[in-house]
Amino acid sequence: MKLQDYSQNIGIRVTVIQLVAFAILGLLGSRLFYLQVVRGEYFEDKAVNQRIRLIPIPAPRGAILDRNGKILVDSRPTYNVTLSSEPNKRLEVPEEKVDDYARGLSVDREFIVARLETIKKQNEFETLVLKENATMQDIAWVEAHSLEYPELRIEIRPQRFYPHREVLAHVLGYVGEVSPKQLESEEGKSKGLRPGDIVGKGGLEQYYDEFLRGIPGYRKVIVDSRGRVQSEIETVQPQAGQDLVSTIDLDLQLAAEEQLAKSVTKRGVVIATDPNTGEVLALASAPSFDPNIFISGPSSPEGRRQIAAYWQEKSRPLFNRAIQGMYHPGSTWKIPESLAALQQGVITVENSNVACGGGIQIGSKFTRCMGSHGSPPVSYAITKSCDGYYYRLALKMKIEGLIEMVEMFDFDKRSGIDLPGEKVSQTPKSWKPRIEKREGKWSDIRTVYASIGQDTVVVTPISLLRAVAAIGVKGKMHVPHFLKEFRTVRAVGAEGDPSYRPERPGFAFNRPQPKEFPMAPENEEVIVKGMWGVVNDGGTAAGIKIPGFDIAGKTGTAQVTELGKDVGDKKDHAWFVSFAPAYKPEVAVLALIENSGFGGANAAPAAQAVYIAYLKKQGRMPSDSELAKEKVRKETPTAVD
Repeated sequence: MKLQDYSQNIGIRVTVIQLVAFAILGLLGSRLFYLQVVRGEYFEDKAVNQRIRLIPIPAPRGAILDRNGKILVDSRPTYNVTLSSEPNKRLEVPEEKVDDYARGLSVDREFIVARLETIKKQNEFETLVLKENATMQDIAWVEAHSLEYPELRIEIRPQRFYPHREVLAHVLGYVGEVSPKQLESEEGKSKGLRPGDIVGKGGLEQYYDEFLRGIPGYRKVIVDSRGRVQSEIETVQPQAGQDLVSTIDLDLQLAAEEQLAKSVTKRGVVIATDPNTGEVLALASAPSFDPNIFISGPSSPEGRRQIAAYWQEKSRPLFNRAIQGMYHPGSTWKIPESLAALQQGVITVENSNVACGGGIQIGSKFTRCMGSHGSPPVSYAITKSCDGYYYRLALKMKIEGLIEMVEMFDFDKRSGIDLPGEKVSQTPKSWKPRIEKREGKWSDIRTVYASIGQDTVVVTPISLLRAVAAIGVKGKMHVPHFLKEFRTVRAVGAEGDPSYRPERPGFAFNRPQPKEFPMAPENEEVIVKGMWGVVNDGGTAAGIKIPGFDIAGKTGTAQVTELGKDVGDKKDHAWFVSFAPAYKPEVAVLALIENSGFGGANAAPAAQAVYIAYLKKQGRMPSDSELAKEKVRKETPTAVD
């Protein structure tokens, strides 16, 4: 009976075993189908990635040149030590390796740790620069340890170089590695930025980054299981960025920088433009900084300390005073105010006399003038910088007239200069709603203060120069700019190839039409006459007259603190804004020397030096005998402002 039962169970058991076997084979077949058919392409790519790697070849950025072809910025080949990781793998570096890297490459350990932390936040990371400007000792160390550290390589990469160091730093800016925040931004995604890319961080480098940046190439290589290169399959050459020809004249720039270096406080701005086109010939802001520090500095303690010092320094060397500085313009404000009063009909050329009175009494407050000028016409008031005249003129214009002036000269807008970070001037137009909300009304004393560029008036130097220069060129306010042209870059590779990079055509500055404000010829003439007198007829800047080259200008001494307390870093700011020749301008120059005192004594000579550099370049400097005569004439006492 038991034997019979056993024989009957054999069939059931065989059937069960067969079913289980078929189920297992079915599962294995399904899995095999999934791996080889459904995900076959993925695993094939992954296998290839384990032996084929793309090593990027960075593209050199385009050079930046001055208007005469002199190099302002270029890229030079340098040896770098790079750290590579496997694609689609998280890079993990043991602590002992970090210590070895630091000792062997003489790199600060904290820097290496920080760089590795950055890598961990990125996806698809391939290479990271551990040390730039590798020495022969660094190269020898990497090669000697290639078996131990196959992830380290020596690569030749282009490195940005600023040969003039602090000169033009605020205009040129600097470059640096793209930040995680930039990578995550919409702009970063649209530009196709990748970890490790070098991008502009300020100035022209940032503003025109997409044109200056080239298109990187790559080397397709076969590597072994440890990541060591065995052979090369192909090389795709990078396409360099486009060269930028700027409007800068390096000789004028050096003259401007020299004047700031020689100034009393060594803080200030000098700008020179062509008022007929808006081209910026020179822009110096002091103190300045060395952009090269941001290239080589981060990997060393000394470099990081210098960068930190730039950010923490009280004098703010990274601050571009020309487009970000906000200053009371002082008496330079009288030029746009005078023209606005004429244009609005508050005064006329035939009847522009307004009393000086030695100052004005508003309620219990007496606001003085630096002299007693009777009842002068507007041209004389400009030449002698009569404050009393403008106190009463502004009251005639009323606050509405001053706001109309602000709008006429675009003081409520950015100038449009091709640099990042430009600020908008603050004027009675922007202050009036706030003051009325806080104080109930706009008072006459505020109008008086505003009439001489104080209290509710703070402007950027570039906006003031643009406005005043426009008066010399029939009311045309051009957009100040540095771009003259971008040069064409040749195509790379053969057309039709996957690696083909088409030609990047050059282009010139797309100059928008200047804003024009109506200006009657007689109004222009009387304003220019007053500005001409400032330099050439016993005015507040008579000491800078250049024989045969008539400068039309206006000094300004902008109060920083209460009268009687202008000592040390609280002294008045010195201004001078001008164009020349007076009746057919070729160049406009503004100088601002912070906390130095009178504009005629401190700012005007700085502007004169730029004009002299301009004339020397053109072979138009006056003779020695003419200069000697002018030196004697300068000893005659003049007005002060």
